[in-house]
Amino acid sequence: MERGAEFSRWKAQCLGKADLSRKGSVDEDAVDVVRLLNAQEQFFTTSSCAGRVVLLDGGMNGFEVQKKQCCWLLVTHKPCVKDDVIVALKKASGDAILKFEPFVLHVQCRQLQDAQILHSVAIDSGFRNSGITVGKRGKIMLAVRSTHGLEVPLSHKGKLMVTQEYVDFLLNIANQKMEENKKRIERFYSCLQHALERETVTNSRTNVTEPSDTDKKKKMPEKSPGKHITKENDKELENPDDDDPGISVTFFPEDY
Repeated sequence: MERGAEFSRWKAQCLGKADLSRKGSVDEDAVDVVRLLNAQEQFFTTSSCAGRVVLLDGGMNGFEVQKKQCCWLLVTHKPCVKDDVIVALKKASGDAILKFEPFVLHVQCRQLQDAQILHSVAIDSGFRNSGITVGKRGKIMLAVRSTHGLEVPLSHKGKLMVTQEYVDFLLNIANQKMEENKKRIERFYSCLQHALERETVTNSRTNVTEPSDTDKKKKMPEKSPGKHITKENDKELENPDDDDPGISVTFFPEDY
């Protein structure tokens, strides 16, 4: 199966599946970005979270909190109110942790250069922990991530270890991070629109200026009488830079 056809099959399968997240739908602040990406032939989203404040009761293991083994006391994708957190903390029987988790988005890309364009958009928008991975089956994934999260323990064995004043202080920080997170998402959406427009213009110009077969024959230099193309010397005639002057290839660090 050709790569383009296989990518289309992957996209149809992914977008055709039911949303198995806790909420069951795309977060409001991420909807525009997700729709824009899924409307493009070369992208589709596999998961997303617009950012949230979470209060977890992680049992009695201190910082070793795992989502599958903890109780979700509070989850909100909007600015959080202290009274809601205090009420939720009363339900904690173990070690409660307050977290702010910023916007995260996973996008499968058709080609590496498509992922490169999206990666540049993410970095320019403030999501500087973003990266590209290539799977064994050739799946090219871009993860849009940032580092402005927050994670603070509040209680131990059900006992509140901080003052309500400190909870209020933490929530102010979390809500500020939420506001900054929303601005970055809006910046990402705007930068993505501009990047897609530039790519469309570049492609259209390439198609317009593409020489015809007749022109190519006219410009083709005369062959040397003693030279012919063989498996050994055909690489000498390959010059990607001349064939495609509008595309530059960037190699990403191994961390990605």
